[in-house]
Amino acid sequence: MGGDLVKLFLSGDVMLGRGVDQILPHPGDPALAEAYLKDARSYVRLAEEASGPVPRGAAWTWPWGDALRILDAAAPDVRIVNLETSVTEQGESVPGKAVHYRMHPQNLPCLAVARPDVCSLANNHVMDYGRRGLTDTLDSLADAGFTAAGAGRDLDAARRPAAVPLPGGGRVLVFCLGTESSGIPPGWAATPDRSGVHLVPETPEGAAEVTSRIREAKRPGDLAVVSVHFGSNWGYGVPADRVRFAHALVDGGADLVHGHSSHHPRPLEVYRGRLVTYGCGDLIDDYEGIGGYEGYRDDLRPLYFPVLDRRTGALREARVVVLRAHRMRLRPAGADDCAWLGEVLERVSSPYGAHVGLLTDGALSVTAAA
Repeated sequence: MGGDLVKLFLSGDVMLGRGVDQILPHPGDPALAEAYLKDARSYVRLAEEASGPVPRGAAWTWPWGDALRILDAAAPDVRIVNLETSVTEQGESVPGKAVHYRMHPQNLPCLAVARPDVCSLANNHVMDYGRRGLTDTLDSLADAGFTAAGAGRDLDAARRPAAVPLPGGGRVLVFCLGTESSGIPPGWAATPDRSGVHLVPETPEGAAEVTSRIREAKRPGDLAVVSVHFGSNWGYGVPADRVRFAHALVDGGADLVHGHSSHHPRPLEVYRGRLVTYGCGDLIDDYEGIGGYEGYRDDLRPLYFPVLDRRTGALREARVVVLRAHRMRLRPAGADDCAWLGEVLERVSSPYGAHVGLLTDGALSVTAAA
């Protein structure tokens, strides 16, 4: 963005595995060890029953749809996504998990079209195919030129932040971590001699571990983002200990807390002038046509564009552009849908010091409550 401002793009979960993988040019093995469906192609058929035909061998841009045009127009300085899938052809699915996500490594051009600067891997699907699958994921992403954080071959690698240079100097440091509340099994935690994810307890001690590394890494001109996978899939409530955890991250030096895990948007907060998202909702997945939680409107897929003051890290403004999943592709949401989501987010966010308004172009604005 230049000058004294830095614009970020934040997304919720980008789940390019399972059904999404099956519509791309190099679909992997569709067999699933799930109780609900045994074939990943069945998720494509569910979407077709709900919305209409979905192409097979689709263009790399298909799942992103209009999001790519909006991203280019917004021109963010840094793009951060939560990549919630294993990238592998190898490994056995982890027993005891209800859902398993993986994508074929040759389908990574579908990620590349969005030009992410940082892919967070600290989530509850990156090791769905075990540590062998994690090794393949790390290798595949590195070979394709992606910067990943939040998982690694040992604890030091898993907790190492991504550093994105900014025009004119300074960096955005992205610290990626996950918590057990998002469904990450404790055994997935990286250790000094074992690969895994950066798993942190939602406690004052867990926050202190993260903020001590922020203070060690942060130099004058840097901004620090904590991208954290926490919370359950559904609902608007935020437990008090999670709020305290997020506040401790900000108090310790985080300029923004990018929370994700929920399948629909959760409350937003402006705390001490810093933005906290308690759940960004999904961006890309294969859930279209699956019933049971229609009241949360998980078909609405937000793109978050916060603008931070380069000198102080404070939130200057934030826009949320609302898209809608249709035929496993993102397209602009209708005016009524945007208004509905704005009303819901205003209601659930106002107790946290955030005001969510509807702009004339249909986007939502997020500001500190008066």
